Amino acid sequence: MEFISNEGKEIEIEASGDIYLRHAIETRFITQSDNYIDVIKEYVSNIYEEGDFISISEKIISLCQNRVIKKEDIKVGFWAKFLSKFASKTTAGVGVGEAIKMQYAINKVGVIKVIFASIASAFTKLIGIKGVFYKIVGQEVSGLDGFYDHVWKEYGDIGIELPENPDKVCNEIKEKLGISSIIVDANDYGREILGKSSDIILQDDELKEIIRDNPAGQGKQQTPIILIRKKV
Repeated sequence: MEFISNEGKEIEIEASGDIYLRHAIETRFITQSDNYIDVIKEYVSNIYEEGDFISISEKIISLCQNRVIKKEDIKVGFWAKFLSKFASKTTAGVGVGEAIKMQYAINKVGVIKVIFASIASAFTKLIGIKGVFYKIVGQEVSGLDGFYDHVWKEYGDIGIELPENPDKVCNEIKEKLGISSIIVDANDYGREILGKSSDIILQDDELKEIIRDNPAGQGKQQTPIILIRKKV
């Protein structure tokens, strides 16, 4: 098969002394009406070989699991509006610099913890340490996607939470389709391995290296699945 990469990304990458090939798989727009087993069967089964594994965007798994919050169901209060004014904003998507995500954080972990995280973040930024807010409030808050229509207008009015039981999802994919997989929360600024099938022996740090350039892209590439093959 011919491997294809997104613009600005390389097909080959070196990680832990080995060379890996990454193939960006373009799919249709995945929605809550889809089933992730059916999606992966449709787009991966005919090109997958023994020894391969796939990297799956957490967003499409979450959508298939209906891990969605409507903007209209989040009532933004005083503390969210106040604290969000002091938070940094990025181009990677909605962060707590937007009041609605700050309110989501408050709803998840409580206003006291969010205030503490905001104060700690303000002080640590003075000495060049970033990311303290999210370390305190946790991955569930940092992993919220959506409420952001700059790339996809469909995500403007919904928030997409992290997938439920990502290890279990990967093992289900392996059991039903014979396909090894990892689920990742990745953008051009960082990567997290949320889950992986039990047959994958690579450590999380090694897997992060293989996708360190975010081969799935950050815009409208519509390539939420990356086929990864070790070069021999």
